[in-house]
Amino acid sequence: MNPTLYSWLTEGLSGAGLPAMAIVFIVVAQFTILSVTLYLHRCQAHRGVDLHPLVAHPMRFWLWLTTAMVTREWVAIHRKHHAHCETEEDPHSPATHGIAKVALQGVELYRRATKDASIMDKYGAGTPGDWIERNVYSRFREVGPTLLLFAYLALFGVPGLAMWALQMLVIPVLAAGGINGIGHWWGYRNFDTDDLSTNITPWAFVAGGEELHNNHHAFPSSARFALRRFEFDFGWVVLRALQAVGLAKVRRVAPRLDVRPNMHLPDGDTLKAVLVHRYQVMRDYFRGVVLPTLAEEAQHAGAGLRALPRRMRRALRDHGRWLDSASRERLQQWIGERPKLATVYEYRQRLRAIYDRTGQGSEAMLAALRQWCAEAEASGIHALEQFSARLKGYALVPARV
Repeated sequence: MNPTLYSWLTEGLSGAGLPAMAIVFIVVAQFTILSVTLYLHRCQAHRGVDLHPLVAHPMRFWLWLTTAMVTREWVAIHRKHHAHCETEEDPHSPATHGIAKVALQGVELYRRATKDASIMDKYGAGTPGDWIERNVYSRFREVGPTLLLFAYLALFGVPGLAMWALQMLVIPVLAAGGINGIGHWWGYRNFDTDDLSTNITPWAFVAGGEELHNNHHAFPSSARFALRRFEFDFGWVVLRALQAVGLAKVRRVAPRLDVRPNMHLPDGDTLKAVLVHRYQVMRDYFRGVVLPTLAEEAQHAGAGLRALPRRMRRALRDHGRWLDSASRERLQQWIGERPKLATVYEYRQRLRAIYDRTGQGSEAMLAALRQWCAEAEASGIHALEQFSARLKGYALVPARV
């Protein structure tokens, strides 16, 4: 074979070896991930940040080149995911489709949802509809990855084909399978959200910050996903750098929760904090009230608590919300046989009911919260009394953006 032809087939025009190709792949794959999390997710879907056209347009072009995804479709499907999370209408929930299907066939679930015009009409508002979006990105979506294939072949020769194949797997593996699948199936939870979202890892490097998925579901419009001191959101670091040079404007981040001492009655600030941080309120209630009550039950009942299957013990955190009907009924019966625990769960449901009825108006909700605190402190349950005293001091600390 002609040496020049052989050199081109094995190294392409760049003459790059495997180490250099690996570096190139990591860089371009990470830019694809950042384009998804910064442009599609935080900017377009949730409006947590505004990106300068010098950032937004290259990211939109790069997503067309490397994923064939259309902004309106991605945004609409993601918004519906939040609106109907873990239900039959959720486009990609492991709770309804199964973890194996979401992890391995997440792209197929996405494509199926893109064909539903009602999803696009209802949830796709506000996304780009300019000439290039209509006539290039949406109309010729498959052309982008094809151009990328030719570019890789020209630059790296036959090995470029493997690079292209790996590039095509980045989003299906990390986003469709990893975040949409594992991020609703395994991990730790900072907040007791009304879904099964989890943080896969506190140090979110690989998927640009998307690994902090439970944090995101607790505060969807926040441009910052890391909400604990030990957590790291790589996408947020990039956003801050872009903002520093005028290429991004952060619009919203989750406010922190403060606890004011010696509050005798809940006030308007308390109510606002309870509404905004309702998922942390539920987490604090479980840790501060339910767990101590369970520990007390275990001391008195001995093996009674251990006899409960582990799956049902874990379901005590959300009152059995995600159990099947038979298991949920068994759990409710088990709780009902323990009057103190039943009282604790009754107060939990009543507390949820306060912020679930936002149509009542702030004055009615504040009155209901004050009544709840008064009755909790008169319940004779020490853990409940302590929680109420702490709850009255809740207030928001405005976040600096």
